[in-house]
Amino acid sequence: MKLSKRFFALALAGVMVLALAACGGNGGNSTPPSQSPAPTPDAGSSAPAAPVEQVLKYGTDTWPAGFDPHTISAIAATRVFNQVYESLISFNPDMTFQGVLAESWETPDDTTYIFHLRKGVKFHNGREMTAEDVEYSFNRILGKTDAGDIGALGSSASYYGGIDTIEVVDPATIKFTLKAPNAAFMSSLTSSYGAIVPKEVVEQNNGSLASIETMCGTGPFVYKDSVVDNYITLEKNADYWEAGSPKLDGITYYLMADESTRLAALRTGDINLCSLSALNLSEVQNDSSVKVLSYQSNNYTYLGFNLSSKKLQDKNVRQAMSLAVDRDAIIDYVYNGEATVSTFVAPAMGHWVWDAPKESPLYKKNIDEAKKLMEAAGYSDSNRMTLTVAAGLLDSIRDTVVILQQQLKEIYIDVEISNLESGEYVDIWGKMDTPEAGFDAMCGQNGSGTDPNRAVSFFFSSTGNANVWGYKNDKVDELCAQGVATTDESQRETYYLEAQKIVIDECPNLFFASPMEYFFVSAGLEGFAPYAANANNFNSITLK
Repeated sequence: MKLSKRFFALALAGVMVLALAACGGNGGNSTPPSQSPAPTPDAGSSAPAAPVEQVLKYGTDTWPAGFDPHTISAIAATRVFNQVYESLISFNPDMTFQGVLAESWETPDDTTYIFHLRKGVKFHNGREMTAEDVEYSFNRILGKTDAGDIGALGSSASYYGGIDTIEVVDPATIKFTLKAPNAAFMSSLTSSYGAIVPKEVVEQNNGSLASIETMCGTGPFVYKDSVVDNYITLEKNADYWEAGSPKLDGITYYLMADESTRLAALRTGDINLCSLSALNLSEVQNDSSVKVLSYQSNNYTYLGFNLSSKKLQDKNVRQAMSLAVDRDAIIDYVYNGEATVSTFVAPAMGHWVWDAPKESPLYKKNIDEAKKLMEAAGYSDSNRMTLTVAAGLLDSIRDTVVILQQQLKEIYIDVEISNLESGEYVDIWGKMDTPEAGFDAMCGQNGSGTDPNRAVSFFFSSTGNANVWGYKNDKVDELCAQGVATTDESQRETYYLEAQKIVIDECPNLFFASPMEYFFVSAGLEGFAPYAANANNFNSITLK
């Protein structure tokens, strides 16, 4: 029987009050300066209204943990630096490729990709971008320097590790030769990991782009200034390569960790765009000053297990937890019903998805079977398990953990929750397969990307750079290698579907929901049409 929303609201409120008391302060909220009202013309005056300042005020939930596009993929960071950096190509809304820094391309065979670059594109320091910058950027990712191979830079390396050689054909032409056919290569190039950066800026900063002040790309906006845990301001790139773009003069990101704070600021005009959960939809239903723009995300929520923790090395325990979870209840109470039950290959990815909610018994709540598995592993009411869980900053993640805490009580598991700030969370994530992590599990949100290689291999092959769980299965590794080595889409589908079945059965993570995403915007904001592959293209926005 489902518990009432009132019960969960009270439970959530109690836990969040304790969490805030433990954290102290105001949760990193920052309020932008109030807008001064324009002078009211005298009665009968024909004076025109003052023009609206073309600076987008974005209420954001988390301060970025870093600003290096080659090492950071967290949403809080990419929503900022994707305005500054650009890749060779990106996706159209219909998931076909479109040129960005590459004007056109050709593939004379299965392992050769030749890109013809736009001419006259300038970095924010005023220097023209050339094929040498493309070569340098990918060599940096792969750890190849003038002094020799120093090892891959970070998670991005698994995207591009199949590159054999990179050749500068001429200043406007770059040629990639792969070691073997890689069906995911073009999709990988759309990632923010594939950002093109200027060598001299990297060298001036001792090889690091982690600091916000080092951001220097070719994108539509240029870094201006910031105050940590308060705001980040970008201004229009006057030399941007696309004529008439961007229409905005700038963007200011204000840190407002609390959703109610962001909604209140939107209503007062202190911000004019923010991302909020579905729970806020009813709040603006009759508010003509606010519009809601929605799209189906390719993100999913998960509970990832630290497999170095002895209590989680028994598959019975992990499967029991999956059987104890009521995913529909999570969707009802966290997302107000505005989400879909998901695996790690989100439903938005269509034919690549194995339908575990229908096909896997582990997706059907069964407390009796879950208890049997826990008892087989040695747990009972007299010998309960304590599970320590790190929760990310998103309200939806923290709410999800609270519901999991309620549900897992039924199968002899007591969940202790630690709500972490962004920097702490990223640090723990990188240690999640070691005792040094200090946690048994981590609850968060990941993205399936735009290709099954990202969704499956990146997170669950033993060589995937985002496999931070210590998970290894030789058959999954074999299937991932086969899936990326062929360009036959039906054969790729067979490999990745089989890999999904194995991962779902072994439960190195549990997967819950793929939410709809919502931008709440002021009524005067026009020209914004977000979609899953590019939800932060602000180039056509105008404010009225």
